[in-house]
Amino acid sequence: MTTTFEDVQKFGRENMDLTLKSLGSVSKGFQAIAVEVADYSKKTFEDNSALVEKLLGAKTIDKAIEVQSAFVKSSYETYLARMTKIGELYADIAKESYKPVETALAKAK
Repeated sequence: MTTTFEDVQKFGRENMDLTLKSLGSVSKGFQAIAVEVADYSKKTFEDNSALVEKLLGAKTIDKAIEVQSAFVKSSYETYLARMTKIGELYADIAKESYKPVETALAKAK
């Protein structure tokens, strides 16, 4: 089998296109993760500010403990939800970035 210069160029071009598609998917995925982390940080700050206000308004120790307990429970649930979503985003990045490679491998068979 003879490989011409044009074949080599075409192969190189196709591989470059696949690489760029893969990197584009990774870039979009990391942007989504950055947005999610920024939103979580903003919500955490707002929740902490609200907690301080509620604690300052508590008239008794029992009420302060109740407010703190509710805050801890809510914070934990929010944390788990956000980390689950971020984990899903990472999994999506892996799937999307592998699709061009998978396509190339299917063509090579």
